[in-house]
Amino acid sequence: MVSSALFNGFQSVCLSPSSPITSSLFPTSALPSTARQPIKNSQSASASTSTARRGEFQSQPTNAPNTTKKPPPSYHSARKSAILDIRESPDLVSALARSGGMLKVQDLNIILRHFGNLNKWQELSQLFDWMQKNGRISVSSYSSYIKYIGKGLDPLKALEIYNQIEDESTRNHVSICNSVLSCLVRNGKFESSLKLFQQMKQDGLRPDVVTYSSLLSGCTKVKDGYSRAIELVQELKSYGLQMDSVIYGTLLAVCASNNQCKEAENYFNQMKGEGHSPNLYHYSSLLNAYSVDGNYKKAESLVQDMKSAGLLPNKVILTTLLKVYVRGGLFEKSKELLTELEALGYAEDEMPYCLLMDGLAKAGQVDEAKSIFKEMKKKDVKTDGYSYSIMISAFCRSGLFEEAKQLACYFEATYKKYDLVIMNTMLCAYCRAGEMESVMQMMKKMDELGITPDYNTFNILIKYFCKEKLYLLAYRTMEDMQKKGHQPGEELCSSLIFHLGKIGAYSEAFSVYNMLRYGKRTICKALHEKILAILIAGRLFKDAYVVVKDNAKLISQPAMKKFASSFLKFGNINLVNDVMKSIHNSGYKIDQELFHMAISQYIAQPDKKDLLLQLLRWMPGQGYVVNSATRNLILKNSHIFGCQLIAEILSKQRMVTKALKPHEPKYK
Repeated sequence: MVSSALFNGFQSVCLSPSSPITSSLFPTSALPSTARQPIKNSQSASASTSTARRGEFQSQPTNAPNTTKKPPPSYHSARKSAILDIRESPDLVSALARSGGMLKVQDLNIILRHFGNLNKWQELSQLFDWMQKNGRISVSSYSSYIKYIGKGLDPLKALEIYNQIEDESTRNHVSICNSVLSCLVRNGKFESSLKLFQQMKQDGLRPDVVTYSSLLSGCTKVKDGYSRAIELVQELKSYGLQMDSVIYGTLLAVCASNNQCKEAENYFNQMKGEGHSPNLYHYSSLLNAYSVDGNYKKAESLVQDMKSAGLLPNKVILTTLLKVYVRGGLFEKSKELLTELEALGYAEDEMPYCLLMDGLAKAGQVDEAKSIFKEMKKKDVKTDGYSYSIMISAFCRSGLFEEAKQLACYFEATYKKYDLVIMNTMLCAYCRAGEMESVMQMMKKMDELGITPDYNTFNILIKYFCKEKLYLLAYRTMEDMQKKGHQPGEELCSSLIFHLGKIGAYSEAFSVYNMLRYGKRTICKALHEKILAILIAGRLFKDAYVVVKDNAKLISQPAMKKFASSFLKFGNINLVNDVMKSIHNSGYKIDQELFHMAISQYIAQPDKKDLLLQLLRWMPGQGYVVNSATRNLILKNSHIFGCQLIAEILSKQRMVTKALKPHEPKYK
């Protein structure tokens, strides 16, 4: 009953959210568009805008004289009324039937962007479908629509629309391709965006600066983002494109997210050397890089340079500077800056408080963090739950499990805002406090709210179930974890394997071992012997043989001898010869005791005489011969296998003996 209640909601694909503090303060998904807003002299920005609109006016060359007569004022008035009718009508289908016919493509694109800006996704799709069916569509229509459905978190729809474009020149238009790639990056599909980008280039896309800016923004979210970004920059240059201030801004953000402070400085100075004037976005990105190691001296110098350039610090700059102070352990300066943020009206949300609370808590100053938390609550600062998450985690780290549980209960009773981060934090608090009922309630709530568990969720639960000695439940949780694409850590797996072996769950222990084995991770040498011992105890000799065959050189001689002896006694007799060969091929010398056991097994089952003969014929070629005791046993039972045949085989062994040097057996 416990397991069914627990795993009922684990049917969605798990997500991998980033840190609440970093991701909320510096969202990377909108880097290109955010960075481009304050840049007035960027050639690529203006080029992008003109490219996006060019499809609307393809029949009107910009340098051609206008020989057409201007329409009468009544025509313009009618178009304006038609636009308003479609925009404001509660029945879009009827409005399009009534007024759509008199509008040009550029008019419809204006309405399309209007719906997109208002997040009216249903009207947006209805209008675009109508435009497609009536042939009233342009490059800009596709580009805008794909961009907006990307904001609506529907990358699959964007790909569907893109793949439906039949005209090759339209499909390869840089504006449309940029919208598709940006949509994928925005929705966390960076790897997919790179694969599609390669295909687009093969199909004829000529990428521009905006293309690379969109792809570079995705590098902030991946592990090897900096090296990926360098490859993209090199490719950009190979196309003869110049890095503009937007590209530099995105590179600075990539450096900050990948702990590349020195490289961030180099790019910042290179950008200035090429004549680009840094804006607030560039300064905040470099400040964020300085926050990695709390380099407050460079951060203060940078802020001073920014002021000298005529730029006033805004909320993001000052909050990032606060982050630098906290990371540098300058808590008094941090408090002073927090007071300044409050005076400027920049501390209306919880983020500045969260930065300071988190730093204090991790420095062991839980009481100080608690004091900041109380002050924040007293001032009725808007919270999304992150401040509670920080304090609950701080209490857990300090062993204050009762306080953690009480705060989690208070949040649960007071607020209706839940996300994965706060859910995991509360779950951890209940697990550390041993509140099984609350744990199950949290799992049920995650299911009801459609919040899918991530790596941390599974990790918390498995540790808790092991602590409560619910090892089979921990195993089923780990199974679900692996199915959702999360690779469990070796330490956790090793602990669970040990406990499963102790309670006699041998096949489950082997299953956990295989999760590690196929998880593309290097397994500790001792773990192979640990699972081998468990499998031998459970008499799962076929599985044990697989472990030995694949890892023989990593298994000690005593463990190998124990396996071989157990297999010869209780294992599948049809695999005995294979086991002997595997042991020999691993570099170990098989002793006479093992040969005697194997031959005794064959003699006890006369129908296996062919296997005995194969073993006896194999031995001399590897430098083995039977000793006198085993030889006498064979001769005593030679009538079973054929006296003449046995005599010939043993005679050949005797001849080989004279040519062999004595081998000291490795098994004692």
